[in-house]
Amino acid sequence: MILTVRTTTGRENVVMESLATKIKSGAIPVKAMFRPEEIRGYVFVEGELNDIETATKNVPHVRGIIAKDVPMTQIERFLVAEKQEIKVGIGDVIEIVGGPFKGERGKVTRIDDTKQEVTVEFLEAAIPIPVTVPVNSVSIYSKKKEG
Repeated sequence: MILTVRTTTGRENVVMESLATKIKSGAIPVKAMFRPEEIRGYVFVEGELNDIETATKNVPHVRGIIAKDVPMTQIERFLVAEKQEIKVGIGDVIEIVGGPFKGERGKVTRIDDTKQEVTVEFLEAAIPIPVTVPVNSVSIYSKKKEG
C-alpha cells in the first residue's frame, strides 16, 4: 500500500534522506518513496503501515502519517516522465551528459532531425573533429548569440 507522510513544507527532501538512511540501516521493508515537486509538505511511501510508522518514528520534520491507501491512479501522473523536446540550434554550445564523451562541451555544427542526432566539434580539442551524438544525450550550455 502507498501511504502519505506529512512533512514540514520545504523539508520533504530532508525527510526522504533521513527515512532512506533509517530504512537501510534498520532493514525496514519499505519498497519505495517519492515526492512530487507539485505537492509540498507530503512524501508518498510504499510499504505496510507498521513498517512506515517504524521508519518515520523520531524523524525530524515528519508531522504524521495519513493511514489511508493512496490509489496508484491518483499519483501515476507524477511518476510518468514527460518527454521534453530539446531545441538545439546550429552554433549553440552544448554539454554531453551521456555516453563516452560525457562532460565534454562542443559547438553544434549540424542537426539531423530525422535521426535525432547532432554533430558537434569539441571546444577543448586541438584539431576540430566532428562527432555525432544523440540529441537526448546533450544539454544546452549556451545558446548562440543572435545578431
